[in-house]
Amino acid sequence: MMHFPSRRAVLGTASALTLLALTTACGGNVAGGAADTSKYPNGPVTLTVGQAAGGSTDLIARALAEGATKSLGAPMPVVNKPGANGALATKEVAGKPADGQELILVTASLITITPLAVSADEAVKIEDLDIIAGLSQDDYVLVASPDSGFKSFDDVTGAGRNITFGTTGVGTGSQLAQTVLFKQANVQGTDVPFDSGKPALTAVLGNQVELATIQLGEAMPQIEAGKVTPLLVFSEERNTFLPDVPSAKEAGYDVPVAQYRAVAAPKGTPQDVKDKLLASFQETFKSEAYQEFNKKNMLTPKEISGEEVTTQWKDYAAKYKALVEQYGINLGGNK
Repeated sequence: MMHFPSRRAVLGTASALTLLALTTACGGNVAGGAADTSKYPNGPVTLTVGQAAGGSTDLIARALAEGATKSLGAPMPVVNKPGANGALATKEVAGKPADGQELILVTASLITITPLAVSADEAVKIEDLDIIAGLSQDDYVLVASPDSGFKSFDDVTGAGRNITFGTTGVGTGSQLAQTVLFKQANVQGTDVPFDSGKPALTAVLGNQVELATIQLGEAMPQIEAGKVTPLLVFSEERNTFLPDVPSAKEAGYDVPVAQYRAVAAPKGTPQDVKDKLLASFQETFKSEAYQEFNKKNMLTPKEISGEEVTTQWKDYAAKYKALVEQYGINLGGNK
């Protein structure tokens, strides 16, 4: 049986893997002539993550790589290159040779929300990638700090004062969900963006902010320990992992924001290479270890085709843009 690494083990090995990938990359990326795809994979297939080691996106990448290594027949090292909500890493991989040896674990927020917060030159376009497969859905949850006194979202709307709230960063689903919710509920708030879910959660635990919107898998241990109070989940229906917590929609707010993830390759990757990768990932999806990983981390499988991912994410992008325009929201401050 496959055993996926813990957050502590991941953090301990990420630096070494990054150094290995950088050393390998220095060997050059210029290929002479057309690639012989019948011999794919030709060595390790690197899976890059644009977020820090130990977070939800990183753990998903490592679970996927663990299974794909066996079914693909080649190592799949995971390399973390955090920055700009994954934009830097994604653009770097998009510029690599389209031979299937370099992949990126991409988040929907980077494609659908970040462009609303940055300039056109900084935005990542889904057209620059070949999406291989969708992976999973990760719902956001609004949690309250111990000293806030908030036990329900009605307490928030009735507070009658400015409320500090943490998000997982500028141009993220966390920021969009929280900001739209406050606009719809006529709540005055101050947005405090962090660079991921972990520091946002730490800020809530330390009463540095009163509320935070973070991914359920990251928040659940502290929810179960009674150290933060869940107020709403940002999903169409109640989340099965928090059946007693109302959804935002149930509470009367239209905030259709969740985090989705997919694995992608540079644009122009040969079809037979993409087929091999997809078959490998589909084998991983079927494995008991991967399914248990999803369950343990409260991830809803969203194992759809690359074409479906592209269509759905474009739809989400249009919907989020409309929400931002409707409520006059500026996610990026000075853009």
